[in-house]
Amino acid sequence: MNPANSMVALACFIVSEITFNYSQVDKLWSLLPPAYSWITVAAFPSARTVIMALLVTMWGLRLSYNFHRKGGYNIIPWKGEEDYRWKILRDTSALRGRVRFGMFNLFFISFYQNLIILLFTTPILLAALHNGSPLAITDIVAAMLMLTFLVTETAADNQQFRFQTMKRTASVEAEEFSDSLKKGFLTEGLWKYVRHPNFASEQAIWISFYLFGVAASGKWINFTLLGPVLLVLLFIGSSIMTEKISSGKYPDYSTYQKEVPKFIPRIFRRK
Repeated sequence: MNPANSMVALACFIVSEITFNYSQVDKLWSLLPPAYSWITVAAFPSARTVIMALLVTMWGLRLSYNFHRKGGYNIIPWKGEEDYRWKILRDTSALRGRVRFGMFNLFFISFYQNLIILLFTTPILLAALHNGSPLAITDIVAAMLMLTFLVTETAADNQQFRFQTMKRTASVEAEEFSDSLKKGFLTEGLWKYVRHPNFASEQAIWISFYLFGVAASGKWINFTLLGPVLLVLLFIGSSIMTEKISSGKYPDYSTYQKEVPKFIPRIFRRK
């Protein structure tokens, strides 16, 4: 981690410990990658780094909007809705208590997550280091893939937001998501094909972003691979926890787990 990134992580830790709102990194998740990207463009301008920064900015605006409409941001910066999973973790026997959860907050929530944010944006740094490398077919493929997965993630988030709104307002007679409303969890729309289409799209976006570094360096395996790998591992862990909670709340969820894949849709679906 560089000094600036370390200061951001430390600020997240201090603010979350004072306010007991542990979603401070969540507020910055969509803001830091565009900032890192445009700082890189300012230092190493090129067609490739500008394209990369524009795509990351589109991603950031979309994610910020989705976070905002779920109540994540507040006019008072350190307030806003906290991710419900942090409260559940605080109540577990392994992390119960101010000291134990404080250590978890310091090393995992604040520093490790900030490190991951920095790492999955490093392909733009690699592109900057190879500033003289011309645009290639791989750049076009990377850009098209990112745009495609931005669309699918937007669709998934919109479906989830509409479903949760209907669920809160008890719209049991609504035609859209009628089956899901009866079950209590979303199984329609993109959720018919994978259990976490939003998570899958997010991972795919940053795997696609990695391809820009491949195009710039000419190396399929390079140091920026660590970012998307750690991001995928983070989403695997997050999905395991989310599904454990859902399985405890909804009797039909275990059947849904058996019938629908987690991240990658089946090409040939079972009848």
